[in-house]
Amino acid sequence: IPLLRRALVMSKRPLLLFGSPWTAPAWMKSNGDVRGKGTLKGKAGDKYHKTWANYFIKFLDEYAKHNVTFWAVTAQNEPLAGLFTPPQAPTIAFTAAQQRDFIAQDLGPALARSPHRTQLLMLDDQRIHLPHWAKVVLGNATAARYVAGLAVHWYLDAIVPPGCSLEATHKLFPDHFLLYTEACTGFFMF
Repeated sequence: IPLLRRALVMSKRPLLLFGSPWTAPAWMKSNGDVRGKGTLKGKAGDKYHKTWANYFIKFLDEYAKHNVTFWAVTAQNEPLAGLFTPPQAPTIAFTAAQQRDFIAQDLGPALARSPHRTQLLMLDDQRIHLPHWAKVVLGNATAARYVAGLAVHWYLDAIVPPGCSLEATHKLFPDHFLLYTEACTGFFMF
């Protein structure tokens, strides 16, 4: 928080912060561990999903006490990586349908009821999942009304041309922005 506040004060332009979760607490996950391949217990609309949505609100509440506000949050960082990550990585696995239902029934309504004007981003994973992921989530009118945009990572961009992923998604859902939210170089040994 002190570093964020210093950055906000030093910036010549407003900084837009976004938060992206890696994992829920172990007691909420199907594998009983913050690490490894696990999903949220139960299904959208139940106590686990409602509680996880409330964690987002509590996160925003606590930062707001320190005059730090978030422009956006993502529903989950790399939701499909949860199926493929090394066993020590903290994650929650979501399919597109699971994320759609979590947004429509839990996270979207929780954010809408909160005092925060924080926007909600979906996917937050590789663009190879587009436009399929967008069709599943934004194809649902309830979920779509809570989602402002799509968060995208660039690690596997060489596999799928932008026209097949980004452009196709934008044509289908022009009212939802596309934003690269995570990138680095040097992670592939080759």
